[in-house]
This record gives sequence, structure tokens and C-alpha cells, in this order.
Amino acid sequence: MNLPFFIAKRIHFGGDSKLRVSKPAVRIAMWGIAIGLAVMIITVAIVMGFKQEVRNKVVGFGSHIQITRFDNNSTYEMRPLLISDSMTRALSAVPGVKHLQKFATKAGIIKTEDDFQGVVFKGVDRQFDWQFFTQNMVEGKPFSANDTAPSNQVVISKKIADILHLKLHDGFIAYFIQDRIKAKKFIVSGIYSTNFGQYDKLFILADMRAVQRLNDWQPKEVSGMEIVIDDFNRLDSVGEMVYGKVANRFDENGAPYYSQTIKDINPQLFAWLGLFDMNVWVILGLMMAVSGFVMISGLLILILERTNMIGILKALGTTNWTVRKIFLYHSCFLIGKGMFWGNLIGLTFCLVQEYTGLIPLDASNYYVSSVPILLTIPTVLLLNLGVFVLSTFILVAPSYLITKINPSSAIRYE
Repeated sequence: MNLPFFIAKRIHFGGDSKLRVSKPAVRIAMWGIAIGLAVMIITVAIVMGFKQEVRNKVVGFGSHIQITRFDNNSTYEMRPLLISDSMTRALSAVPGVKHLQKFATKAGIIKTEDDFQGVVFKGVDRQFDWQFFTQNMVEGKPFSANDTAPSNQVVISKKIADILHLKLHDGFIAYFIQDRIKAKKFIVSGIYSTNFGQYDKLFILADMRAVQRLNDWQPKEVSGMEIVIDDFNRLDSVGEMVYGKVANRFDENGAPYYSQTIKDINPQLFAWLGLFDMNVWVILGLMMAVSGFVMISGLLILILERTNMIGILKALGTTNWTVRKIFLYHSCFLIGKGMFWGNLIGLTFCLVQEYTGLIPLDASNYYVSSVPILLTIPTVLLLNLGVFVLSTFILVAPSYLITKINPSSAIRYE
């Protein structure tokens, strides 16, 4: 029989009405663990959810990796690139590559009776993956590119529609300034809203052939190719393999290929998202410090109130380590109870928020309309394991106080 475990169980579950001081201390210690773990779970879930939401929106507009001309500038007035079939096959064969799609861009100005707005027309073809925009569509639907003439239908954002007072199926004139001013009429076939202000206010999706004509390009000339991968966590490794395929390669006109990951294209944004990881570690450290302090206080009170019992056990020949294990087992029971309530509180909040969006956010500032939640089973298990191991380890040192208790003095202790 495990004597320390047996005694600890009797102490913890048996209770003692005479110990009026330790009961409140035990409850405070338990709730300290519960609140600390709940805050950790909620913090990690919110930060992971926010990072995923913002990251998915950036990727939705620009994909994971882009192939363009090496000598392009940082504007959307790109020079044309010819992407050969052999290059397309080589990129498709890269492990982790899920989808390839060509695009063409053209900057323009939309003028209506009420206002005007500078925008970027992003031309897409039939290979374009509409999943991201379909999920964020609020009215209408994506246009379909037929095999005959270029379509004049476009998908605009709700922000642009509100600024220019455009509705579904409305027509508008866009002006393009190059060697000469060009004008073209478009019709709104769909309206999307991602709450990602800097992109919603900029991009309009159009038929790629219409954009190519506005750029005076040939049918095979494009601004570049977007590559979608199957796992964002492999972005750096897949990006290196793609770079290896295009480095020192040229198209039919002698233009050099160049690849960039979405992190390279938006370094400030991803650096900002990286700062959230530091915030998480700071919060986790503070919660562990508070929970550990409360548990140490509770353990010391338990030891002081059980001094008489400790003296008797030592007088009967019980070793110091055996007595220490009694109180460590007792503390583990408290930690377990606290973790149960902490998981219940934290996971309940996460589930309610995920399915109801109970706590709203200002989308213009936070890019999301409600507090986002992302929580996985491995994350929860790691948090629980970390809290249990660290909390138990923290209590090993305070339990050393038991070795300083003299049996003869402790037995007379009241």
C-alpha cells in the first residue's frame, strides 16, 4: 500500500472541521489554479484564432507564394511575364504545392456621380480558386469567364460599394491612365466583405482577359502566378523549393522569374503577428507565477496546521521524504481540482464565443467582427501538462520545511 498517498487522500477527502484556517486557504489555492489555467486557455485560443484569421485573409488576397518578374517595382503596374508550360509543371511537382493560378493587375480610378476611388483590378481566369471570396460573399456571386469575349463583370468589396454607393448589378466606369487615358464599363456581379480594410478598399476581381487588354498585353502575358500550398507551417520550406525552381530562369522574352512568399510581401504584418507570441508567453508566465504563489501559501498553511501530525509520524519512524510526499500528494489533489474547474471555465468560454460571437470587435481596427477562437486538443493537453508539472515542481522546495520540524516540539504543538 502507498502510505503517503493513503494518508493524503484521507486528509484531502476526509476533511477536518477543526482546521478553520486551512479550508479557506485550500479553496483560494484551488481557485488560483483554476483561474490561472482558464486565463491561459482563453489567451492562447484568442491569440491563435486572431493570427489565423488575419493570416488567412492575407493569403486569400495574395496566396502563399507569388511568381513575378524580378525587375518589377512595388506598385501594381507590373511588367508582363510569360510563364511556360514547363515552368508550370515544375512548380506543380514541388511537394506541398496544392494549386496554381495566374493573375494580372491594373491600377485604375472608379468615377461615379457621387464620388471616385482609386482601386486595383486583379484579373483572374477559370483556374482561380474562389473559395476565400465565396466564403466572404455578402451579395451576388463570382462571375464566370466564358470562352468567347472577356467578361465585363466584376466582384467588388462592400467597402468600395459603400464609398461609391454601388449595388448589385450596377454599372460603373473605370478610368486607366497609361500612355493615354482608357475608360471601360464594368457591372457588379458580387460583393464581398472580409473586414480587412486595407485590402477591401483596394481590390476588385475582374476577368483576366479584360485586364490584359487594358495593359495592351498578349493573351499569354500575365503579371504573375500565385501558388497555394497545403500547410502554412511549411511555407518557408516550400518557398525555398519554389525559389530553387525559378532562380536564374528566364521566360521566352528574357524576363527573369522571381518568387516571394506572403511573408516576404507583407513583412510588417507578419512581424506584428509575431509579437503576439511574446505577449502569450508573458501572460502564461504571470499566470503561473500567481498560481504558484497561491499554491505555496496554501501548502505552508497546511504544513503549519498539520505540525502535530507531522511530529507523530516522525516519532513513529516515518522519514522526512515520506511525510513530504503526503503533502505533495495532497497538493496534487488540489491542483487536479483547480485544473478541472479551469478547463471547464476556459473551454466553455471558448465554445460559447466560437459559436455565438458573444464578444464583438470593431472590424475596422481588429480586422475581425468578433473575438476569434482557435483551440486544438494538443494545445489544451500541453497547457494542462505544463500547469500540472510546473505547479507540482514549484511545491517541492516549500515542502522542505517539513525536514526542519522537530518531533518532540511538534507533538506538543497546538
